[in-house]
Amino acid sequence: MRVFYKVLLTFALVVSLTSCGTVGRFLSASNEKSDISAEELSSKWNPKGTLMDVRCKTSVKGPSERRMLVYLPKGYYKHPEKRYPVLYILHGARGNETSWIQEGHIIALTDSLIAQHKAHPFIIVMPNMNQYNDDKDFANSRFKRPAESFIETNGAVETGFMKDVVGTVDSLFRTVPDKEHRAIAGLSIGGLQAIYLSANHPFSFNGIALFSPMHKAFIALSDYNDFYKNLKEKQQVQFSIPPRLYSIYIGKKDIFYFNIEYYRKYLHWNDFPFQYTEIRGGHEWKCWRIFYGMFVQECFG
Repeated sequence: MRVFYKVLLTFALVVSLTSCGTVGRFLSASNEKSDISAEELSSKWNPKGTLMDVRCKTSVKGPSERRMLVYLPKGYYKHPEKRYPVLYILHGARGNETSWIQEGHIIALTDSLIAQHKAHPFIIVMPNMNQYNDDKDFANSRFKRPAESFIETNGAVETGFMKDVVGTVDSLFRTVPDKEHRAIAGLSIGGLQAIYLSANHPFSFNGIALFSPMHKAFIALSDYNDFYKNLKEKQQVQFSIPPRLYSIYIGKKDIFYFNIEYYRKYLHWNDFPFQYTEIRGGHEWKCWRIFYGMFVQECFG
């Protein structure tokens, strides 16, 4: 019965995605170039800081390495004694490590918030969080179709996240490598990953932001399925010392609105503290940009 429910939920999510907006947009992968370099992105977005390409070796099955983009704030190299908090921000279906820059305008938004003194400088890490079978499948960080993202999620990339992504960032950059100075955010299926990453590592993230998140998904069979099991038990540990911010953001016309209604009730029933923000809009970038600005000011202000 549980398997049937998951299949039905996944089918409903795919139908919802393909029925709102342009069908072709959601059925296909992004038309953007998938492996656009940090240099190319910088030439378009004129960052005040430094955008870098980083490759990390992987400790789980799949490609031998993954790509992430790391944004270092203005002044990073002028103050070699200074260490910085870090935001790990995850893309959704049809996305990869470039999405928050190309569609989320994250560089311009961040530079503006820091320049207005609405946020203190921080490092942004944008990893590729798609599931890939091997190096050939990875194919220069290729974008994936939504259906692929929904039915191929298996916990592999998530299981390796702390060692592969966080470990690499802490070893290469001047971070403050503790819970107090580390945050994670994600949109849509990236929100699902953020829920479980923060639950599986209850003492690693002090700020969690969920933008239009899924809270359940069909999990493909793999050696890493334990990552997506026993959420309540994991969150009981996580909220025994609650994160400073556990924030949910949703648009009133978002396709996951009622899904989030259920998740909010679940958090209430279990006395897990959280913040909730609802605005006009749907499952779209104009909302996620607003949510990003709100969270950054709360988390890094």
